[in-house]
Amino acid sequence: MSSGFVPALADRSATGSAPLVLAAPPPAPPRPGIPWLASSVPIVGALGFWAITGSIFALWFALLGPLIAVAAVLDGARTARRAARTAAEEAAVVRARISVDVDERHTGERIALRSKHPDVAGYLLHPEQTWRAVADRAATIVIGCGEVPSAVRVTGGGDDDAALVRRAQTVARAPVVARVASGIAVVGPRMVADGVVRAFVLQLAHARPPGRLAIVEPSEPWMRVLPHAEMPAPLALTVGRAGAPLPEADLALVSARPGEALPPRCDTVLFLLDAAEARVESGGEARRVTVEAVSVQQSEIIAAALASRAASLDSDAPDIPAVPLASLAVMRRDDRPRGLSVPIGVTGARRVDVDIVGDGPHAIVTGMTGSGKSELLVTWITALCTAYEPSAVSFLLVDFKGGTAFDALAHLPHVTGVITDLDAAVARRAIESLRAELRHREAELARAGASDVSEVDLPRLVVVIDEFAALRESHPELEALFTDLAARGRALGMHLVIGTQRAPGVLRESLLANCPLRLSLRVSEAHDSRVVVGSDDAALLPGGARGRGMAVIRRAGDAQPERVRIAVTDPSDIAVAAGAGGGPTRRPWLPALPSSIPLDGLGSPGDGAVILGLVDEPDRQRQGPLAIADRSLLIVGGGRSGKSTALRTLAAQVPEPSRLWIGPDAEGAWDALGAGVPPPPGTTVFVDDLDALAGRLHGEYGRIAAEELERWIRGAGDLRIRVFATAQRLTGAAGRLADLFSRRLVLGTPSRAEHVAAGGDGADHLPDRPPGRGWMDRRQVQVATTDAGVGPSGDAGTPAWEPGPGVTGYVVRRPPPGVLERWERTGVRVRDVDGPGDVAAPEPDGRVVVVGDPEEWLGHPRLLASIRSAHALVVDASCAADVRLLTGDRDLPPFAVPGRGRAWEYRAGSRVRRVVLTGALEDRGDA
Repeated sequence: MSSGFVPALADRSATGSAPLVLAAPPPAPPRPGIPWLASSVPIVGALGFWAITGSIFALWFALLGPLIAVAAVLDGARTARRAARTAAEEAAVVRARISVDVDERHTGERIALRSKHPDVAGYLLHPEQTWRAVADRAATIVIGCGEVPSAVRVTGGGDDDAALVRRAQTVARAPVVARVASGIAVVGPRMVADGVVRAFVLQLAHARPPGRLAIVEPSEPWMRVLPHAEMPAPLALTVGRAGAPLPEADLALVSARPGEALPPRCDTVLFLLDAAEARVESGGEARRVTVEAVSVQQSEIIAAALASRAASLDSDAPDIPAVPLASLAVMRRDDRPRGLSVPIGVTGARRVDVDIVGDGPHAIVTGMTGSGKSELLVTWITALCTAYEPSAVSFLLVDFKGGTAFDALAHLPHVTGVITDLDAAVARRAIESLRAELRHREAELARAGASDVSEVDLPRLVVVIDEFAALRESHPELEALFTDLAARGRALGMHLVIGTQRAPGVLRESLLANCPLRLSLRVSEAHDSRVVVGSDDAALLPGGARGRGMAVIRRAGDAQPERVRIAVTDPSDIAVAAGAGGGPTRRPWLPALPSSIPLDGLGSPGDGAVILGLVDEPDRQRQGPLAIADRSLLIVGGGRSGKSTALRTLAAQVPEPSRLWIGPDAEGAWDALGAGVPPPPGTTVFVDDLDALAGRLHGEYGRIAAEELERWIRGAGDLRIRVFATAQRLTGAAGRLADLFSRRLVLGTPSRAEHVAAGGDGADHLPDRPPGRGWMDRRQVQVATTDAGVGPSGDAGTPAWEPGPGVTGYVVRRPPPGVLERWERTGVRVRDVDGPGDVAAPEPDGRVVVVGDPEEWLGHPRLLASIRSAHALVVDASCAADVRLLTGDRDLPPFAVPGRGRAWEYRAGSRVRRVVLTGALEDRGDA
């Protein structure tokens, strides 16, 4: 093995990676110059006065020139001295501040180094570090404490800062670490040298568990107590004194008196200078260190403790009994922690803690079906909820298997949501909500001027995903989101715990690289185990009930994975977590919209707007009333999708005098549209089944109605009206009118193609959505319901008609059943237009009805003209094609529905009006 000191530079994340910059030394002040020009002015002036006045006394002014020159030089020197003094004071302040920063960073480095490389005292203070697999720990040994290179860098400054720059380069009183070479010798007085060797032995015994270190032929009784004595292991250790034969071993620890010959294998030598100080020579280097020594009595106590610990461990991991979570003594933390460390299981007699912050920031949990993956996640979540308040940590739980594993945790105040059903709409909602949470946290950090969530009052959010493979297969866009969250989540306090049956082929390298905390239950393939924990250990775990709940854990700093029995959580543990205190926290994930919501619960929008329902805005992390202030709105949906309910909800908020209904009654629709007069200002027009309107108003009626409705929609602002309409399919005239509406709500449709044709996004189609659920402006909406009895009237109010005194012409192809009989029973004389003789004037108050079809009437033009000029002419609705020819009126008559006893009454000098024959009313039971 190679020897030499380990360059134990602390992780820069523990000390801050930015260098400390000293103030640059001020430049030397320039030598003040002589103001020749200013000095010569008094001399020139004096000569001028003398030349003008002839007075010799004028020359005295010339003396001012030299005086000004001397004064200027003296003032420049004084200003330069003052600037240099100010710069020196500022540099001293910066130097003092950086000196404090150096000390603080050195303290952080010292703590980090001692945590990674503890000596015997460190193991006794932190027993959880015993036999913990940490990178480089088993291959090194702490020789003592001294100066080691520092990661702190100080730049800038001048000669006065040289001492500070040199001091920053080394950390004092830090572990001096050397490689475990072939031999280490300690030279000095026998008592002290033996004590230092004992410390080395105990340090190695704490760093390597039994089975990884063997002590060959223990030389002292206390060594035989150690569980490493005479146990086969990859590294064999022998301990002895100089001059005595040493058995074959990989590493020898030798104590020697000064002057004694040292074994050639000892390539690291400590020369004791006194009871605490030594000079270490290794790999051609020499350092001065403070050594650690242990007495025989202390060694006996420590060896007995290690033996007791080893005795409590059972190398047959599947037989480690299950432990309840309550037995791990999860303690409540009332302070605001920097990490989230909790116990989740045991290995032998020692409990095992994990920290999603310190060991993470993200974790991977793998395990085949039946290995206990869901139980591990429940235990971890329950422990965190027991130990920390909702103000410190919250959870979003996602089960892509659609199971019930997380149902028991849903009521915990820490849990902001449990997702068990992930269709396309819910997947998009998850993406928008989590991206909104990222933006929210970034904004909070920017507002506070902080770089990490620990510096602001924000709970950490842990997103737990059970079965990531199902997510990746059905919603690849979510995988991209979680990859982004893994890269950015550390500083924002957002952490991922990703559960999957296997990692290869499921988790991308970019995601794996950001998940240093790895937990694996039993997997079927050794390759799967190596990808996650770096060894075959997870594949070697037993199957069946004996291996359920057995896991292998590896952290970023672990040299080897660690076997753990995961604690079992029962309902009482969850109840303790629920009642541990702390109110619910802010919810980054809102529950889905309710399937029904009353209008009364949504308040009043004011400003003339009306409430349609509740809108879900996951990108803003809110849900609220959807107020419609637009002049036009189209609601599209299939049968029983809630179209008419939406229209009634809107109408319930409009006063009765301001409502105009264009509903299923075609005659009423024509009466509203056919007049060519827009509604009065302030009217709200409600059109139910816009697409069916063209079918009910056929031919020219439909064209005119569509044109008038188009004029209303286009000019709604100028007319100061509103138009709210529903449609089932956007075909024909409805398709042309649909683009004129300023807003559109798409409700449920039978097929995805119809959803797209209605103007929706194919990804939003939900065939089983509840009535009233729809999409508007890419946001999900639930239409509110109301008990108010509003809606269109069933009849347009057509007046009843029966023959009056005199002669009446009746044009009909086939009279409605019972009409003529009823008239005859009431004294009306009915005759055919082709009957013999002329139509005589009836007696006073007599009534005569002349009946014939259009062709028959047109065959008697004189009779038709006589009746049309002096009597009433009634044309049945079934003769619509001939009504203009028969009446001589070129205007389109009011729309009448054929076959329901409808007809048009024409009198000279009056407009054609629609009537319903009295006999037809009796036949329908309406009279």
